[in-house]
Amino acid sequence: MKVFRWIFPLLAPAVLLSCKGTSDKTKSQTMDQSDKKIVVYQVFTRLFGNTNTANIPWGTIEDNGVGKFNDFTDKALEEIRALGVTHIWYTGVPHHAVIRDYTAYGISNDDPDVVKGRAGSPYAVKDYYNVNPDLAVDPAKRLDEFRALLERTHRQGLKAIMDIVPNHVARHYKSLSNPPGTEDFGVSDDVTVEYARNNNFYYIPGQPFSVPEFPDWYKPLGGEPHPMADGKFEEFPAKWTGNGSRMTRPDFNDWYETVKINYGVRPDGTKDFDTLPAGFGQKSVSDHYNFWQGKDVPDSWKKFRDIALYWVSFGVDGFRFDMAEMVPVEFWSYMNSAIKNANPDAFLLAEVYNPSLYRDYLHLGKMDYLYDKVELYDTLKNIIQGHGSADHIAGIQAGLADIEHHMLHFLENHDEQRLPSPAFAGNALKGKPAMTLSATISTAPTMIYFGQEVGEHGEGNAGFGSETRTTIFDYWGVPAHQRWMNNGKFDGGLLTAEESALRDFYKRLLNFTINSSALMGKYQELHSYNRANSPGYYEKGYAFARWSEDEHLLILVNFKDWVADEYELKIPSDLIMEWQLADGKYQLTDQLYQEKKYELIVTDGLGTVKVAVEPLESLILKLEK
Repeated sequence: MKVFRWIFPLLAPAVLLSCKGTSDKTKSQTMDQSDKKIVVYQVFTRLFGNTNTANIPWGTIEDNGVGKFNDFTDKALEEIRALGVTHIWYTGVPHHAVIRDYTAYGISNDDPDVVKGRAGSPYAVKDYYNVNPDLAVDPAKRLDEFRALLERTHRQGLKAIMDIVPNHVARHYKSLSNPPGTEDFGVSDDVTVEYARNNNFYYIPGQPFSVPEFPDWYKPLGGEPHPMADGKFEEFPAKWTGNGSRMTRPDFNDWYETVKINYGVRPDGTKDFDTLPAGFGQKSVSDHYNFWQGKDVPDSWKKFRDIALYWVSFGVDGFRFDMAEMVPVEFWSYMNSAIKNANPDAFLLAEVYNPSLYRDYLHLGKMDYLYDKVELYDTLKNIIQGHGSADHIAGIQAGLADIEHHMLHFLENHDEQRLPSPAFAGNALKGKPAMTLSATISTAPTMIYFGQEVGEHGEGNAGFGSETRTTIFDYWGVPAHQRWMNNGKFDGGLLTAEESALRDFYKRLLNFTINSSALMGKYQELHSYNRANSPGYYEKGYAFARWSEDEHLLILVNFKDWVADEYELKIPSDLIMEWQLADGKYQLTDQLYQEKKYELIVTDGLGTVKVAVEPLESLILKLEK
């Protein structure tokens, strides 16, 4: 969610707990999944299939259009898979608050004073047992249309991921689809107290909620008249806001459209539930599952466990958990072990930004993957923008060596600025070396955001939010992505030559990664050694080796956009010994375009390669033995 400020009133300090070690379709199908890199394609579901190009700020569905589940045709999914994708994260699927009248379907209207944008934030979920009616051709059959999408996704050999947002729900939560015996959040709460263990929310007893004081430049719906846009929202007593604000009138920069979920953490931060025994981080998922059997846990734990298991039974293959670090790690042990008990192969990805918490949320919380945002992503962004040095990358990888497989890499997602936006790189090509490094430096999954592969700029002020990021709050068209869609043909027929070439690069890179055994093998950085020993080797380049028993790679990137890197890459004796290379000459062939060939010369147990890496070029050189 990473929007606006966070308040962490309930998180106690964590205790740190102590790597996994030219593509073709046949090889892809025969490699065991555990031996393949994972590539996640994040798609903002509401925007993906929209062909309308009007892009009127604060525009309605009639003005700007909206994508549907049905827009993910077999052809669209086939092309996504052909890009080199293994998993799709359908962002914004759960039914969240929207400014559109669906009362004909029994859905209550939402108040613009506590909804961000016209289409609403996907992280203000209103009904966890149903899906966004905007995404259905027939809102009455929206669950059926989502089930059909999952079936198409699986038919194309892809796994489907959706969001769960355990930290908060919409200010007005009301499910129409609860399974029998399931109760809405807050229905049985004791609202006369700030905290009770089995309350789902925290309260400010006896005081009403007030809508934030909006800045002069902001008006809900851009100032358009609306019967509910009156600066008021009835909530008594007031609840804590999603980011932890305890004010009856939260700030505009708070997550005022949401309310905080109570997981049995008292207002002073102490825990009102069983904690995990010492050393339990080394226990198996089944041990965690068994630990919680028969334990008395807070009511909110059960509600979110049941929500997750509902979607697992529906056919969803995994989840991306929003702001996981704002929820106690013991809950994740409880829920994730229940998910894995139902589906051992479930894909569990968490948004965690505090490196001191990484190992707790992996080992104790039983997450599969975490965002590598504040270390690798931030470092690469600085390098792309010309502010940082590649010297920092080696230390990052060394520091994460014990958990490198679990740190998902990305250069774009819905929270981050688009690469070609002026605030980031200003040019999609500047992302190519960083993308190559990000996708090949570890065994961790790679993620790209829809439109990234064709250089989407994220431009235009849609209403709520920043124009350097493709909107998640309003109805909008995504221009470069729409050119690839080509009015539902999904063949790239309207792309510019530059956009087509960029997509070809992504396709070559991602398909190589999911078929390379070396990228699931060992890693050794060559950057530090060459900085010390190779004249001409520069801090704006990075070199490393990846290898398995049957594949040996040297990977070189040049972050500079103004001059080629020409130097003699030196390979230290320990790597030459590891690769079992005798003195002599060996051919190296680039795996991205199959055009460039180099010669590795081994003399007295040391290797050298004379290379010329063009501006913004990446080389994946395979040793031909």
